[in-house]
Amino acid sequence: MSTATTKRLTPEYELVHEGIETIRYLEHGHPSELIRWHAHDDYELHFIVASTGKVFVGDYIGNYKPGQLILTGPRLPHNWICQNSDTSVPLRDMVIRFDHEAFEQGCKIVPELAEILPMLARAKSGIEFFNVDFDYLQETFAQVRDSSGLQRVMNALPLLHQLSQSRSYRLLSTVQIDLKSSETLQRKINTVVDYVSQNYANDITLANVASLIGMSDSHFSRFFKKATGNRFTEFVNRMRISRACSLLTETDQQIANICFQVGFNNVANFNRRFHELKGVTPRDFRAQYYKRIEGQ
Repeated sequence: MSTATTKRLTPEYELVHEGIETIRYLEHGHPSELIRWHAHDDYELHFIVASTGKVFVGDYIGNYKPGQLILTGPRLPHNWICQNSDTSVPLRDMVIRFDHEAFEQGCKIVPELAEILPMLARAKSGIEFFNVDFDYLQETFAQVRDSSGLQRVMNALPLLHQLSQSRSYRLLSTVQIDLKSSETLQRKINTVVDYVSQNYANDITLANVASLIGMSDSHFSRFFKKATGNRFTEFVNRMRISRACSLLTETDQQIANICFQVGFNNVANFNRRFHELKGVTPRDFRAQYYKRIEGQ
């Protein structure tokens, strides 16, 4: 195991060290060229330390805030987009990065490492962990950042072991996407994701977005489904419902107002799409949220 002395920028726009390391570390603030829809061959454990916004993992769309901890698997596309794109954040994301081969080969020498493998299998869908102390995570990620070689491995393994034993988690993507598209095509998807995240409240058509990246309607439809696990209209609805969830829990606006604010044309369709994705009506979603808050 060698300590890196230089860095390079991979085609996936991820800063990695030259040389061989079992555990690697990266971090970035906002804005950053690292914030984009992308996939790569490594596992990444993302710890969000600042800002709020939307998180995309495979076909999952949700909210993020400080303290969120997500493990993404190899070739699973992901991205975090700040809610306020004009805000500058010095440090937003701390990341521990490693590949599968290191652990798979390591198990032949240290059999106990196999305890981590079931978690790595689940990471193909993306895993969000809960109830992990913020200060502990911040301290552990900093220790990984500030160390190298064997000491870095020793700093990271206790956290990975703790997470592998945790039952307080959820899988994110309903399909296991293995994105192997070229850098050019990943850029096209990133353009679409950014466009929808900024314009979900407006009328968005497949034809307009397809022309935005120079594709025919049919080609774009097939490509987008393969890359994200969603049909384009499903993706737009997921984005809108995700924003509606935020408004339902963070404001006292009437449901009808929220419906139109997030881009739906009528309340009946909004209620139907919301129930399809969340399993409850918007009214029940808000009621359940307040019930949980009161119970804390």
